Amino acid sequence: MVMPRRALAVTIGGVVVQRLGELVWSRRNERRLRARGAVEHGADHYRWMVALHAGWLLATAVEGRRQRRCHPLALAAFIGVQPLRLWVLRTLGDRWTTRVLTLPGAPLVATGPYRLMRHPNYAVVAVEIVTLPIAFGAWRTAIVATVANAAVLHRRLEVENAALDGTGRDDRSR
Repeated sequence: MVMPRRALAVTIGGVVVQRLGELVWSRRNERRLRARGAVEHGADHYRWMVALHAGWLLATAVEGRRQRRCHPLALAAFIGVQPLRLWVLRTLGDRWTTRVLTLPGAPLVATGPYRLMRHPNYAVVAVEIVTLPIAFGAWRTAIVATVANAAVLHRRLEVENAALDGTGRDDRSR
């Protein structure tokens, strides 16, 4: 399918607006959770997550701009996981943040997609990181971003699993 540059710009712009909206919501939730006594875990990896996501979008735009075709199945996969992303956000509600925060005494969320898997948002992100670049012919970005996401996600899961298990310790603090 022929893809004008405008489609790339509109899609990337839409993702940027979505992510910025999520950051605003996350910050609001962080303030409320901290006011209720929430504790942050593993803040050391957060800057790498931010850099990964910003770099992924920028690299997709730059590499995708050189392409002339859109790959509709990859774009459909990217769009197709968006309802799952919204399901995660809705299920977590005011407990959803981009940081790892735990609220002492609060039970783990076990409804919605969390009945099916422990970290559904990371599955969504993994699909997004590979499919958006491929949708616009940015194969190099898809590969590099997927490898980088695996590395960042490995650390994030260490931190988050330790926090959710109630130990508050990850493998680097033992």
